[in-house]
Amino acid sequence: MKMILLRKFRVLILMVFLIACSMHIMIDLLPKLERHGNSGCSCSHTPSEEPQSWGKQGWPNKHTLRILQDFSNEPSSNVSSHSLERIPATGDKTQALRRLEHYGQRGDKKRQFIQDATLAKSIPVKGSRLSALYEHPLYKRSLPPLTNEDTLFNVNTDIRFDPKAAEDQEWNTEGNVDEFSPTGELTADSYPNWLRFHIGINRYELYSRHNPVIDALLKDLVTQRITSVGDQSQICVVVNISVVCLTPTAMKSGGTQLKLIMTFQNYGQALFKPMKQTREQETPPDFFYFSDFERHNAEIAAFHLDRILDFRRVPPVAGRLVNMTKEIRDVTRDKKLWRTFFISPANNVCFYGECSYYCSTEHALCGKPDQIEGSLAAFLPDLALAKRKTWRNPWRRSYHKRKKAEWEVDPDYCEEVKQTPPYDSGTRLLDIMDMTVFDFLMGNMDRHHYETFEKFGNETFIIHLDNGRGFGKHSHDEMSILVPLTQCCRVRKSTHLRLQLLAKEEYKLSTLMAESLVRDRLSPILIQPHLKAMDRRLRQVLNVLSECIEKEGYTYVVEDDLQGDQGTDHTHTSPQRR
Repeated sequence: MKMILLRKFRVLILMVFLIACSMHIMIDLLPKLERHGNSGCSCSHTPSEEPQSWGKQGWPNKHTLRILQDFSNEPSSNVSSHSLERIPATGDKTQALRRLEHYGQRGDKKRQFIQDATLAKSIPVKGSRLSALYEHPLYKRSLPPLTNEDTLFNVNTDIRFDPKAAEDQEWNTEGNVDEFSPTGELTADSYPNWLRFHIGINRYELYSRHNPVIDALLKDLVTQRITSVGDQSQICVVVNISVVCLTPTAMKSGGTQLKLIMTFQNYGQALFKPMKQTREQETPPDFFYFSDFERHNAEIAAFHLDRILDFRRVPPVAGRLVNMTKEIRDVTRDKKLWRTFFISPANNVCFYGECSYYCSTEHALCGKPDQIEGSLAAFLPDLALAKRKTWRNPWRRSYHKRKKAEWEVDPDYCEEVKQTPPYDSGTRLLDIMDMTVFDFLMGNMDRHHYETFEKFGNETFIIHLDNGRGFGKHSHDEMSILVPLTQCCRVRKSTHLRLQLLAKEEYKLSTLMAESLVRDRLSPILIQPHLKAMDRRLRQVLNVLSECIEKEGYTYVVEDDLQGDQGTDHTHTSPQRR
């Protein structure tokens, strides 16, 4: 009897095992089975029906040739960029850099030298105020001559970007495909705009003031066809005769809220942040800064504000209306993302993806019926080509409900910072002051880390990434954001003069922002109260600087970076005076 029971038990265990295996196989085959079904729909027409297959275009090619990129904006420690684990052993930096072709010699543009006596003067404005601003002497300062050490990429002229090596021949829809040199190679102007943006990065700026590539890249972010959302097939870089491959994901790893990585027809990539709040909604007063939503319109407005301040440290960002069915669900191969799509009771297409917070059915992102707004931020060069270093912000908040950071309780905290590398020399402390002003004008309290390009060492600018928690409250000015400025009482002369200029009626910051933002596809980006709040906050910044000057003296507070033909801003002199 015992033997019979034992045999029955073994048979039962075997059956359970076979059932479990069968279910696992069916789950994996579900997308392919649905692909051949004819019951799917395009939810842009009838969103009430069940979601359709993985995509009308079929599964993407296994290998796609492109230059690899990354947008690392969720750092966690003061080490080299956290995405370095993605770099394969064969991806030698010196080899990877050869993948790019030199776009021709960068001619030295001679701009008029700015005399100190004319910097603070305003110029009568006729027509576009934004155009008049960029014609002001403060916005025409020249860079020193760029050497190989000052450009992000030193590319050999015998290495060329060859899109025809890719399986997909539709690499460029900008009308430049047939532009060849007499030798039969592609000319520099025919390269995709995202690649031209990357090659223009140097020690002093992400992009030059009047670079036409930036406006073209903004247009690409809005008009380029989205070919995949985190295609899980390998994307490869040809480096001389070897191939280096990485495998991207659809959803940006790390972070508290959902972000999607989108790839375009011309092999460019962008970080997509979907709309979570309307323009009129303010952050609830009981929300902690680390629980706030990330706003797509804040990312767009931050790029325009950064350019008006003449920092040019925010990668290009544009707003886009995305079809969730055709441009996300139908082109993604991320099964985890695909399975989160559903139809709401209101007959709208929704999804929630995977992230630390706000990724659940209760916090789903829903279209109307399947159209959703979002920001698209152009990727920086991939870490395999241009490593970035992540730094902990000295004035980082505690990210705790009760604890306070050291700078919140120690009024002399800045003296400690000024004795700590890299803030004890160079211009890094002045860069922190620029970033402080930038964040205060937006009301952004979420600046825990920042990044720099590793090639340039400590003598370079700070990249202003991840600005989604700005513009949350127009009715409140968070003065704690200005603590670095009040404690250190330091600022660049060029920054100080530009802030004074933007406070004048003819160059009013809110008016300039409104004119700049109206060019975005999702305009209006900010409601009027947010624009007025920037004018109010700008006056507060100038008041803080006036108090510092009255207390410490002008020469102590204001670092003169306008001396000489090239400006001492680029000589990286010490930012502190004892």
